Amino acid sequence: VLAESNPGRYGFLWRWFDEIYLLLDLLLQQHHLARCSASFSENFYSLKRIPMGDGRQQTLATAGLPKRQHWKSLLLLVLVPYLKGKLEKLVSSLREEDEYSIHPPSSSWKRFYRAFLAAYPYVNMTWEGWFLIQQLCYILGKAEHHSPMLKLAGVRLVRLTAEDIQALEKKWAGTTPSQTHSITSRVQSALRKALGSIAFSLSTGLSVSVFFLQFLDWWYSSENQETIKSLTALPTPPPPVHLEHEPSSALLPGLKTVCPLCRKVRVNATALATSGFVFCYRCVYSYVKAHQRCPVTGYATELQHLVKLYSPES
Repeated sequence: VLAESNPGRYGFLWRWFDEIYLLLDLLLQQHHLARCSASFSENFYSLKRIPMGDGRQQTLATAGLPKRQHWKSLLLLVLVPYLKGKLEKLVSSLREEDEYSIHPPSSSWKRFYRAFLAAYPYVNMTWEGWFLIQQLCYILGKAEHHSPMLKLAGVRLVRLTAEDIQALEKKWAGTTPSQTHSITSRVQSALRKALGSIAFSLSTGLSVSVFFLQFLDWWYSSENQETIKSLTALPTPPPPVHLEHEPSSALLPGLKTVCPLCRKVRVNATALATSGFVFCYRCVYSYVKAHQRCPVTGYATELQHLVKLYSPES
């Protein structure tokens, strides 16, 4: 938004968008791996990472992963998606350059990136097929990892236990066993609580924002807009046929205080919610019960549409 509103000042944010996103993602994943032993999305679904082969005794999520598994997880969570996105952009730019290239057909650079473009679909298919096979094996119970990245990191996913949840709540609340009354400790405790509240607010706000953005994406999608247009393009149905000229229909009297049915001053004035005309309660009750329509307009009416009117004097 800043880059589009002021390209001269904030255009670098768009040019370095991938790198800025990489840095923010690195900070986010590092924070959750260190505090929750899980990535941001895994912690959202109450999961944690434990080292492979650590099935008998599982450490709490607040203890963090061993350094080897921690850095492997961090690199695979952050660096691999970044490199994959950069490679896809490179392939796209090379294909555009191949269509409008000014290099001679026999140049070595031309032959190299043409070979690279020819091999990339097979490499990408192998990569995606690797993930698909791993997921199928996980579904069939033949593997304990749904993603090859977890296997490369040397970890596996398990559910958070009740002890993990209690430990995480205590850690986020910033409670400490020793209560000191010095000014420095109070300031540090207040800062920890403030940072914890900010982190919790950002985490909750991010989840709500993702849902809201998904809703906006669906609302403004071409399929939904086509559905709305098809519904709004339907013709307006014609109004009900008025029955004023039938012998059984009531003609409106000249005075507004006169009932159209009995031609006398209204008693217990009652309006019809379907048409708005006012009658005597006894007259309109008997008529609607017998004909189930308004005496003047012919609109379909039921007894529940009778609304009694009360004058200020009563």
